[in-house]
Amino acid sequence: MTTARFSISRFLLCGCSYAVVLLMLLLPLVLIFTEALRQGLSAAVSALLEPDALAAIRLTAFVTVIVTVTNTLGGIAAAWCLTKYSFAGKRFLIMLIELPISVSPVIAGLIWLLLFGQEGWWGNWLAAHNMQIAFAVPGIVLATLFVTFPYVTRTLMPYMEQQGRDAEEAAFLLGANFWQTLWQVTLPDARWALLSGILLTTARAIGEFGAVSVVSGHIPGVTETMPLHIETLYNGYQTVAAFSMAALLALCAMSTVLLRTLFEHSFRKQPS
Repeated sequence: MTTARFSISRFLLCGCSYAVVLLMLLLPLVLIFTEALRQGLSAAVSALLEPDALAAIRLTAFVTVIVTVTNTLGGIAAAWCLTKYSFAGKRFLIMLIELPISVSPVIAGLIWLLLFGQEGWWGNWLAAHNMQIAFAVPGIVLATLFVTFPYVTRTLMPYMEQQGRDAEEAAFLLGANFWQTLWQVTLPDARWALLSGILLTTARAIGEFGAVSVVSGHIPGVTETMPLHIETLYNGYQTVAAFSMAALLALCAMSTVLLRTLFEHSFRKQPS
């Protein structure tokens, strides 16, 4: 009797899980690609080859590369500092690193406008020196850096805490310097966590909308990333073009998940 009830519960739980995945994940993807290809593949490709669309793709790629590299290096440094050392204010620093996860991206964009906008704290100084951050590419980079910073740090910290300090101290005693210890002792054991954080950062940078929307100014061909360009196209009733760009974003997201799965599988096959 107990076994039968357990089987029914398991069946219901699995059924609910598949239903949620189907309705919340697969169905929206199917609808996106259906709308993108409604007038044929050539129409979708032509929409992606428009000058403003190409500019949005290039800007998104440029910002994503800068943000991913910067936050990877910063995340490694932050994770090392927080897991290998004890110091006053450590909990406060962790709270600050996690702040972008809990703060609305729109608020993050408004903060950058308050600092660097024309009416902001440093707006007059920047204007006097012919420098523009808000409503320009530097503002987009700063906004994306802010919202994506925690991912590498938070994925690395549990692994580095589990490692302890014995291996690093042994490497230092054998004459290794900091960089040799980091790249040859610490990171190889945490490479899966590092890769996961990098992929999460990349995916979030590609799809970020809220903070970038506030600080970019929505200038077509200049400060529009792919998500912003989708909004512009959709508001202009260019449905096929909007869904074509959305389909490209979906392909980028699925490629990130696929890479993550492939790397995880290859790491698990490697002998420990």
